[in-house]
Amino acid sequence: MFWGTFFEELHGMEDRQLGVLKGYDASMFRDYAPDVKSFLEAKEIPNAVTVCVGKISHPGHTSNARELEVMKANVPEAEWKNIKITVISPSWYHFRYRAGRAYPQEVYANDEEYFADVAKAYQTELKLLHDAGIRNIQIDDPNLAYFCSEAMLTGWKADMGNTKTADGMFDAYVKFYNACFERPADMHLGIHLCRGNYMGSRHFSEGAYDNIASKLFKDLNVDTYYLEYDTARAGGFEPLKHLPKNKNVILGVITSKFPELEDKEKMVQRVYQAADFIAEGSGQSREEALERVGVSPQCGFASHAEGNSLGYEDMRKKLQLVRGIADQIWPSQP
Repeated sequence: MFWGTFFEELHGMEDRQLGVLKGYDASMFRDYAPDVKSFLEAKEIPNAVTVCVGKISHPGHTSNARELEVMKANVPEAEWKNIKITVISPSWYHFRYRAGRAYPQEVYANDEEYFADVAKAYQTELKLLHDAGIRNIQIDDPNLAYFCSEAMLTGWKADMGNTKTADGMFDAYVKFYNACFERPADMHLGIHLCRGNYMGSRHFSEGAYDNIASKLFKDLNVDTYYLEYDTARAGGFEPLKHLPKNKNVILGVITSKFPELEDKEKMVQRVYQAADFIAEGSGQSREEALERVGVSPQCGFASHAEGNSLGYEDMRKKLQLVRGIADQIWPSQP
């Protein structure tokens, strides 16, 4: 699963989905959280009920050990620095639970105490990965994009248990994430704002990045943003005007959900359009802006074991299309 095993291996976290589900209360979930809402349509509870049961701390070994072993065995040592390791969002097991329900009150008095220990665990994980030669980290984050969703924002406002406004929670998450992402200077860290990639090629949330763009791009301490732009549900490229000169964006203009191939020339023009907004915001030329832009599918081909509505050949053709777009815009570049 895309969320891996990071939280599941932390001291103080416990997976309550062991055979017969026990030790959870269904009322703890935010039923207006887009992914939870989709899960609850098909089953009684989300796929994993991992909760905090005690003080959180890192176990001292990386939960990505198996991935590191496999990748290093298949890549020359000189290329180990280019191995990308994906780590789940720091708020993954916080946002889905209602205010104060992500941890026992006798363990943590408030979010700030919980965030502080989770941040220490992330810092340890990043250091361990750095010590193992890894220099490229991607955070898979479905939650920040939910703050673009009018349906989620309406649900948040109606939830009388919330102690923060949605804007206040977003601000708290940015501060929390920045503490988690403290890292060596030579470690590149990007964040993918996922809008859902569930069974049957479903997505979870919609809404343009406008609501969060300024804080997302200017305040969050990451190097690269992987953004979903395969359909109109993500809005236009205008929010990219907020992207600072020292940051990059990868445009997910090719859908990984359906086999139909996009028109190559139209996708090339979309990338140019995005670059023009970036250039406008930073006072650069299109060519200069393009040096901070890349292209990719909007998400993985299968976040879940059930996969999406594509076959192997469909996936291969999608990746060939991405490569073709890149070769046309950035000839002779990797």
